[in-house]
Amino acid sequence: MKVLVFDIYGDLAHFRKFYTTSSPLTFPFPPPSTIKGMLGAIIGVDKKDYLRVFSDDHCKIGLQILRPVKKIRLGLNHINTKQNYWIPTKRGSHEARTQIRTEFVKDPGYRLYVSHQDQVIFEDLVRKVKNHEAVFTPALGLSELLADFQYQKVIEVEERKEEGKTNLVTVVPMPYLGDSRITFEEGKKYFKEKIPLRMNEKRIVEEYQEVIFESEGESIQAEIQKSWAGEEGGRLLFF
Repeated sequence: MKVLVFDIYGDLAHFRKFYTTSSPLTFPFPPPSTIKGMLGAIIGVDKKDYLRVFSDDHCKIGLQILRPVKKIRLGLNHINTKQNYWIPTKRGSHEARTQIRTEFVKDPGYRLYVSHQDQVIFEDLVRKVKNHEAVFTPALGLSELLADFQYQKVIEVEERKEEGKTNLVTVVPMPYLGDSRITFEEGKKYFKEKIPLRMNEKRIVEEYQEVIFESEGESIQAEIQKSWAGEEGGRLLFF
């Protein structure tokens, strides 16, 4: 299986958690549906169609954290329409703006592993990433948070059955673990997140999934039944 490997990064990112409202929090990395939106932007797929074009039946996506996850909070000014109107200046108790404290990932950097069964789509994606081209501007969660990307390589990977400990470089979806164990190594920082995994074409989340990741971008050692052979001895897992 051919897999495109490329990096995507920026100054700030915000991948809004589904359970936050008044003070938006962010996932530490983009969920699969967000990554599909980035891929769609690069090759020029309309936002109404990218979930279909990059559906799980045709596309595999893995993610590696390249930079340590750092989060900050900033106040964002929003137009105040609480009383069903807006004016550019304060009138009585009605302020023109309302400020929302929002969480961001600072200096985010990720490595994406992308495979697609449709060779035309795959080759188009490879060509555009390699030439640093994009039909639409990719963003890290919000349209104001512009993303840059850099081609690394195209690799051949194959699914392998594993015995014993395996060195995983990507985020680890919990279903791969089952009753198996993670080896918690000294000095590494392990976290678990519940992320939206599958979204239908009406943008309704149909499935959530828990994942394990190391926040400094280090590999994770675990006993799993299968993985995909990747680069430099590391193994890949796909969402």
